[in-house]
Amino acid sequence: MRKLITLLAGTLMLGGVAQAKQQDPEAQLAQALQGRVAGEPVHCIDLHRIHGSRIIDGTAILYDAGSVIYVNRPANGASELTQWDTMVTRTYTSQLCNVDTVTMIDRSSQTFSGVVFLGDFVPYRRVSTASQQ
Repeated sequence: MRKLITLLAGTLMLGGVAQAKQQDPEAQLAQALQGRVAGEPVHCIDLHRIHGSRIIDGTAILYDAGSVIYVNRPANGASELTQWDTMVTRTYTSQLCNVDTVTMIDRSSQTFSGVVFLGDFVPYRRVSTASQQ
């Protein structure tokens, strides 16, 4: 019986450690940007180049433009970011800029859950190696 309790406690501890690593937003961001280097921040990105977006809870929004991933760490409201919400962005041009806001809507209840004020967009490009040239 003692062995079973010890085994269960060990399993729960390992599961807790694995879960904590999965939930660390900075680790998730680092993994998403692995093999890429940051460029100079830009104020706006062209929406027609964006293939998709991803939220890193409480930290950042990643905009996938194929060979470039733009990372936006909101100037205000980053705590409102959750992967379970839907982002609603109203733009009046073909660009998304650091003066724009994103409204967060809860997917299940379809209710307002917060506003995010975008910051600059940092482009991350793959590092070219000698073997790729």
